Amino acid sequence: MCAIAGQIFPTGNNAEKYKKIYEEMYLTMTRRGPDQKGAFIEGNAALIHARLSVMDPENGLQPMHLHMGEKHFVLIYNGEIYNTAELKKELSELGHSFETHSDTEVLLHAYAEWGEDCTSRLNGIFAFAVWEKHSGKLFAARDRMGVKPFFYTVRDGSFIFASEIKTLLAHPLVKPEIDSNGLMQIMLLGPGRIPGDGVFKGIKELLPGEQGYFDSNDPGFSKKIYWKAEDREFTDTFEQTVEKVRYLVLDSIERQLASDVPVCTFLSGGLDSSIISSVADRYFTKRGERLKTVSVAYKDNEKYFKATKFQPNSDENFIKIMNDNLNAEHTLVIIDTPELVSALYEAVDARDLPGMADVDSSLLVFCKEIKKIATVALSGECADEIFGGYPWYRDKTIRERDGFPWAQSTAWRAGFFRPEFLEGKDPVKYVDGYYRQTVEESSVLPGTNALETRMKQMMGLNLKWFMQTLLDRKDRMSMYSSLEVRVPFCDHRIAEYLYTVPWEFKDYKGCEKGLLREAMKGFLPDEVLWRKKSPYPKTHNPSYMKAVTEELKKVIADPSSPLLGLVKKDALEELMVSENAVPWYGQLMNTPQTIAYFLQLNYWFEKYKVKLV
Repeated sequence: MCAIAGQIFPTGNNAEKYKKIYEEMYLTMTRRGPDQKGAFIEGNAALIHARLSVMDPENGLQPMHLHMGEKHFVLIYNGEIYNTAELKKELSELGHSFETHSDTEVLLHAYAEWGEDCTSRLNGIFAFAVWEKHSGKLFAARDRMGVKPFFYTVRDGSFIFASEIKTLLAHPLVKPEIDSNGLMQIMLLGPGRIPGDGVFKGIKELLPGEQGYFDSNDPGFSKKIYWKAEDREFTDTFEQTVEKVRYLVLDSIERQLASDVPVCTFLSGGLDSSIISSVADRYFTKRGERLKTVSVAYKDNEKYFKATKFQPNSDENFIKIMNDNLNAEHTLVIIDTPELVSALYEAVDARDLPGMADVDSSLLVFCKEIKKIATVALSGECADEIFGGYPWYRDKTIRERDGFPWAQSTAWRAGFFRPEFLEGKDPVKYVDGYYRQTVEESSVLPGTNALETRMKQMMGLNLKWFMQTLLDRKDRMSMYSSLEVRVPFCDHRIAEYLYTVPWEFKDYKGCEKGLLREAMKGFLPDEVLWRKKSPYPKTHNPSYMKAVTEELKKVIADPSSPLLGLVKKDALEELMVSENAVPWYGQLMNTPQTIAYFLQLNYWFEKYKVKLV
């Protein structure tokens, strides 16, 4: 895993004049890539790379060059290719020779051989750029599921790109400005954002499964989608579906355990992380090695935990059951309120935007501790989106209601705006437009019944919106501590297949992710296999609510706080004492997290010197 950045000018410009700018950009990348600095600055092209060594640390240095006759390719790349061995074999048979065992070299040869069609052959998480020195074109691509980021902007005819927004903002042509669209995203959609939009004015992001060329001879960036979830006729029996799901899950996990540096797994005692830990444990044991598992908990959580419909039980007992059934070495990280609150601001630094409040900051603190024992971790994200685990898949009332199911709060959110920001704008229409556009874009075969149609729409909404927010969170919070987190359930083959599987199969035994549970029988103790879904653990300690309330009171007491120029003071005061049951976002962002979101928003305006234009 790494960080990439660069700038391509129209032909005739000299990138070497801007070396100081590229040094400033590089300094923003070192957390993602602390192990090696690399740059290619020549002619009208500048490519910058910061490396986190995972595969073939001795070699695999970037930017990586390949000369084929008169052709000269230069690659910078962030990610992992999990089918490297198969690609390398195929390319070798076509006459390619390799000097390393890094996936970087295989990716470069794959592009040289197949050009833009190489992306359809890759199984992995990636964002990369290849400069064709001979043609004056830059090719850029992002993985199908959107695990790895690729932000870009076009300024003064040049194409500037980076793994993170902060790196773009280090360039003097890119200003920290937001217009009314960015502001509406922050207040009405945040911490989600419009697919392909970077919130800051003029900053875009390649969509998952999108690629494109910037031609310096005729400046302009042309893009196309090379992959999306498509509905297809489904003919497998339930038994065949179970077998295929088991194969895909096992194959994805085992592929993603490959590493030349220490690996561990997240373990919450929930279904998804327990499946990954169990498979990894068997893999390590066969090799005569011992897996490391890591869990997170909060000080005094057992004392204050109260069961709810969405969080029926806490994790501790299930983590113990799993550890008793594994040969793993376990580490428990306990987080207390002060560091959770403090990390709210670091989490903004990591994401470059207000995020999921303590859902972000807890992961950031957790990843700092994980980095002490491993460089690579496997996590259970994306199973809920793909296998139908969330309440909004299964609760008929929520499922059939129009609007993003994780944020049924537009009117309440809009009530925080100072009146001048809503003049001439309709918040409900704004949000509803993006919802309906996504629903209309969902792939559904003609003749599909109403229930199946709705479930495919729900999966499309989750893949394009909610899952992207969680993948942003996972990537930024982990890479902030130079930790690579892999997400085996996010294998595009799993998503591709499950998109076509009928809801009746996914809802086996009337249980969330029932199909996945049936497919993984024998890998988990029954208590864990059939445990009711419980979301990512969060603090229940009342000290957290008290702490964020005190923080917000300080913000409100300071007339110069940028938050007060945007949000009504009385609405914030009411928030701190209200018993509002409407979550801000998802299942986890309730009143304390909403308060924390406003703290992050205020900090973001101050730290990033954000200007409304």
